[in-house]
Amino acid sequence: MFHSAAVKLTLWYLAIMMAISLIFSGLLYRVSSAELERGVNHQVGYFNNFLTPDDFNNFYSLREQQLNQDKARLKTNLLVFNLLVLVSGGAASYWLARRTLAPIEDSLKSQSRFAADASHELRTPLTAIQTENEVALRNPKLTKQQATDLLKSNLEEVAKLKNLSEGLLRLANNDGRIKNPELVDLKHTLNQAVERQAKTAESKSIKISQKLVDAKTSGDPDSLTELFSILIDNAIKYSPLKTTINVELSRHGKEFQVRIKDQGQGIAATELPNIFDRFYRTDSSRSRSGGGGYGLGLAIAKKITQAHHGHINVASAPDKGSTFTVHLPAA
Repeated sequence: MFHSAAVKLTLWYLAIMMAISLIFSGLLYRVSSAELERGVNHQVGYFNNFLTPDDFNNFYSLREQQLNQDKARLKTNLLVFNLLVLVSGGAASYWLARRTLAPIEDSLKSQSRFAADASHELRTPLTAIQTENEVALRNPKLTKQQATDLLKSNLEEVAKLKNLSEGLLRLANNDGRIKNPELVDLKHTLNQAVERQAKTAESKSIKISQKLVDAKTSGDPDSLTELFSILIDNAIKYSPLKTTINVELSRHGKEFQVRIKDQGQGIAATELPNIFDRFYRTDSSRSRSGGGGYGLGLAIAKKITQAHHGHINVASAPDKGSTFTVHLPAA
């Protein structure tokens, strides 16, 4: 579909380019021919007063012949020029057409992949609920305890669906802009994110160590709290029991850097370029030990960071933990 569209767009670009080239060539030929004829007429008029009729006729015939040769040469040069425009313009038009359509093609591919991934993730808990209920309905001796366990299991799957739908809504509603930016105290925002994850860390006997400087940036405080909560939650999720997570906030020139370092299993180098993609989850022990995620957290974190004119990166290696660094401009 996009190849066909690129060809059509190329033809349109080339048609416009050739139309301009031909109009320009036509005007150039008319102006140049007029100038050549004017020069010949001036010479003929001048020498008419000095030459005999026979010599004048010979001179006039010679200048007419030269004028025709000059016009033919001009036509040939303009023809060659237009052929070069046709060839080079065709190549340039196709390149420009592909470049123009590339973002649209990438967007459609991303939407298709997103829809397929979302459908797959939604199907898993729905299938689990359907299967459990069908099995229960076919059991004539279903006890009250079994029914209670079934309802608890269904509620767990419903909670997963709720988390997934909320994540999808956050991604869909985040258009990359902060509507009402305000001055945000990053130190306070990080403290709030740590407090939000304190119980989860305590359940795994994980200590969160903080080293923060005073820092202010422009943006949305709730979004930034969510950003840091996602990164701290990830660090807790993939860290062994009784380890330490280091949260650091420092200034480097005109930007602030927030580093969140864990002592977990780490991420393989081949996985690093993809971890901020929606629904991406590694096949390593990191993924298995984390459990329960849908691969949306880091995608949301990246969107929030970009909306604040910053960027996020990660340094990691297997069995050496991971360090996520958020770069945000200073206010």
